[in-house]
Amino acid sequence: MAMTMPSTHPAEAEALLQVRDLKMHFPVTDGIMVQRTIAQVKAVDGISFNIMPGETLGLVGESGCGKSTTGRCILQLEKPTGGQILYRGADMNGMNRAELTAMRRKIQVIFQDPFSSLNPRMKVGDIISEPLAVHNLISHAADRAKRVAELLTVCGLSPKMADRYPHEMSGGQRQRVGIARALSMEPEFIVCDEAVSALDVSIQAQVINLLEDLREEFDLTYLFIAHDLSVVRHLCHRVAVMYLGKIVELAASDELFDNPLHPYTRALLDAVPVPDPTVEAGREHRLVKGEVPSPINPPSGCVFHPRCPMAIDSCAGPVPELRQLRPGHWVACGEVS
Repeated sequence: MAMTMPSTHPAEAEALLQVRDLKMHFPVTDGIMVQRTIAQVKAVDGISFNIMPGETLGLVGESGCGKSTTGRCILQLEKPTGGQILYRGADMNGMNRAELTAMRRKIQVIFQDPFSSLNPRMKVGDIISEPLAVHNLISHAADRAKRVAELLTVCGLSPKMADRYPHEMSGGQRQRVGIARALSMEPEFIVCDEAVSALDVSIQAQVINLLEDLREEFDLTYLFIAHDLSVVRHLCHRVAVMYLGKIVELAASDELFDNPLHPYTRALLDAVPVPDPTVEAGREHRLVKGEVPSPINPPSGCVFHPRCPMAIDSCAGPVPELRQLRPGHWVACGEVS
């Protein structure tokens, strides 16, 4: 069932990125010589959202809920099973290789693990300059080296680090190299896939502040995939909450954190520890019963209903659509009003 396109903005035509009823199902096969599909893993199962120019949309949820798969589909690293991904109105799913190559200049990614995403046999300067050569942006090696020095400086690193290898740098420095590489294409839109989760807390703050500064300086737009809700609230304008391949709530950041409406969003926020030991000790903890169902055989109706404290019999019926219950606040729950 296609869901209503959620947006906090009146004109969808203004959106930089539109995701419409996106589905990504992975086949489960059986057999050795002759393989047959026996099931489908519904990693992403019909989600829709818009991202406006200059906006940061946070995508949060438990591990395995489909966050990273959504990002990979937008990047065209995975071919979606169904739905549309529109970038400035152009359907990316229908683009040929040449069109995608041109599009990838505008859409970049910052990966979770900065060590595995950097070639260990290449120096930092070569890692950052390689996209410039591949896309024929700067033809002369001297000019590329100058551009690399500029990018390293912008990302808070010394230009001298261009001669280092990734293993000679700390985790935070490697992630800054990944950010510099993404910026080398002068993109409009960056997918940040758990971009700070592998870093120490003190380094996380520095990288988050860097991403904020770069957004303002270069007029960037982010899809920020994360599970750390405090980071998401600090950086993101709007937040979409995913559970088992579906978006269950979408709202402005402060609105969602101050007034969560979906039972799953409330459970997520309840699980965030309070730094004050006295407050934490006296806080009521509302635990979610049961385990996350398998995406191979998700529940009928609302996917959260087997674990939901508010569930009634009708929750196992039709899949609830995202409804706008407050201005810009969308919830997929029939029992919330």
